[in-house]
Amino acid sequence: MVDCGEATQLQLKRYHLKAQKIKNIFISHLHGDHYLGLMGLLSTMHLMGRKTPLKLYGPKGLMEIITLQLKYSDTVLNYDITFTEIDTETHQCIHEDPQVEVYTIPLDHRIPCSGFLFKEKPKKFRIVKDNLPENLEISKIQALKNGQDVLNENGEIELDHRFYTKPPRKSFSYAYCSDTKYNESIIPIIQGSDMLYHESTFLDEHMDRASNTYHSTAREAATIAKKANVGQLLLGHFSVRYKALEPLQEEARSVFENAHIAEEGKEFILHD
Repeated sequence: MVDCGEATQLQLKRYHLKAQKIKNIFISHLHGDHYLGLMGLLSTMHLMGRKTPLKLYGPKGLMEIITLQLKYSDTVLNYDITFTEIDTETHQCIHEDPQVEVYTIPLDHRIPCSGFLFKEKPKKFRIVKDNLPENLEISKIQALKNGQDVLNENGEIELDHRFYTKPPRKSFSYAYCSDTKYNESIIPIIQGSDMLYHESTFLDEHMDRASNTYHSTAREAATIAKKANVGQLLLGHFSVRYKALEPLQEEARSVFENAHIAEEGKEFILHD
């Protein structure tokens, strides 16, 4: 999960997502709309009997906030929280598991703030089952999945992986840039990402307001997307002054055509 606003639990229920399946939570910064739902979510996990440890990533001060609330509610969680404090001024890998690596993206906001870059690791080769000999040992199948030929005792090729496998599926990357001024320093970090979420709080006519509040316009978000050569751009974090969101999308598409409003509940699918 990335950021955790006040209505997080309602949205999880609305879209039939189970809170207990969440293993990692990444908090970009300590403005309320990005973390005020966290304590309630942690409490619900506790009340539902969670035992699985949770990994939490966020800026300095987040764990202090959680610890203080647990202290004064006299609560000891049923599960362990492993907290990793983010250096919001540094681009570094903060999480790794067998499927994905997560990197920080230093952003330019009024308080310390970090975006997150999710990069899938290279995937294994895909087995062509119809070509496999019967009762092939698991170790040999694993070698083929790793793109390795299987050799016999004499060091000769017994199974050529090019015949028994198909190339791996594409590994995707997703960049999440929450609250930030126009900031070209992030471009090398997010270069070539398949999907970019970039805040677009204002229209270009309110550029001064955007700059003064350390936010971006839709045109600026699209400019970042274009210069970084990303696949898709998702626009979000809109000012409440805009009753209709189409103008923000139109402004972004004048610079970067593949731009979309990040509507709640809408799915954006990446294809090979």
